[in-house]
Amino acid sequence: MSLDPALREQILAAVPSLRAFAISLSGNVDRADDLVQETLLRALANIHSFQPGTNMPAWLFTILRNLFRSEYRKRRREVEDADGSYADTLKTHPEQTSHVEFKEFTVALSKLPEDQREALILIGASGFSYEEAAEICGCAVGTIKSRVNRARTRLAGLLHIDTPNDFGPDRATRAVLTGDDVA
Repeated sequence: MSLDPALREQILAAVPSLRAFAISLSGNVDRADDLVQETLLRALANIHSFQPGTNMPAWLFTILRNLFRSEYRKRRREVEDADGSYADTLKTHPEQTSHVEFKEFTVALSKLPEDQREALILIGASGFSYEEAAEICGCAVGTIKSRVNRARTRLAGLLHIDTPNDFGPDRATRAVLTGDDVA
């Protein structure tokens, strides 16, 4: 199979964002990498269904999201480590303040409802527009805006912060919380 070079470049350009989104969904780097790999395999196998001129990243994110949801449904029967006590035995605790703050952020992010977390990551961390995020999630733009707003409010409450500067110097984290540009 010969892949159009322009499509190949679009797919490759989306990989870092796909990986970040997969990590935010799964909370596990290895699992996220597997999700991205499977997303790319499915995209290539079904490249004939991609409509040229439409949004390649949105198409890829939709595939990834659907894969994650399917996998989640399959894994629901597995025993969970709800309080994280087992997982804590497998990790080294962070020593630097920024790592502690990031851990607090990821814990708070995991407490958000899945639809709010997903919308927040798509808008705040992955840089999609509200319209693109709505397309990926299969809902109205107003719904995405509402989810992002509720997610930001809930995160701020969970982290006990009044302003983005209360959380720390990480610009990417502030972008997720406030919607400001990362650049």
